[in-house]
Amino acid sequence: MAKAIHSMIRVLDLDRSIDFYKTAFGLDVADKLDFENFALVYLRNPEADFEVELTLNKGRTDPYDLGDGYGHLAVCVDDVASEHERLTSAGLQPRKIVDFAPGGEVIARFFFIQDPDGYEIEVLQRHGRNQ
Repeated sequence: MAKAIHSMIRVLDLDRSIDFYKTAFGLDVADKLDFENFALVYLRNPEADFEVELTLNKGRTDPYDLGDGYGHLAVCVDDVASEHERLTSAGLQPRKIVDFAPGGEVIARFFFIQDPDGYEIEVLQRHGRNQ
């Protein structure tokens, strides 16, 4: 059986992205690999083995085209309202909290936030299948 281990995103400024993911989600640098033309930084926290891999293509200055195929990363938290407040206080501009209740019963409570390169991250309340 396959095990999901990381998701890679391309970034323009490693330090800015590392700071964002540390502040927003408590992800720390687990490993750094530096090569002539690119660098890889793996971020994780004690909650899971899954990592976010930041890829820096050295010399690139133009923003990446995220296209219409990229969806989002997702994380879950114990208290979505307090996380929203914390991220707002940190100046990270999360969008409004949504109670998703297609049949009248809330099945998910979440908000989205963008990282410095425009990647979407969904922050979900731990509930139901989102554990």
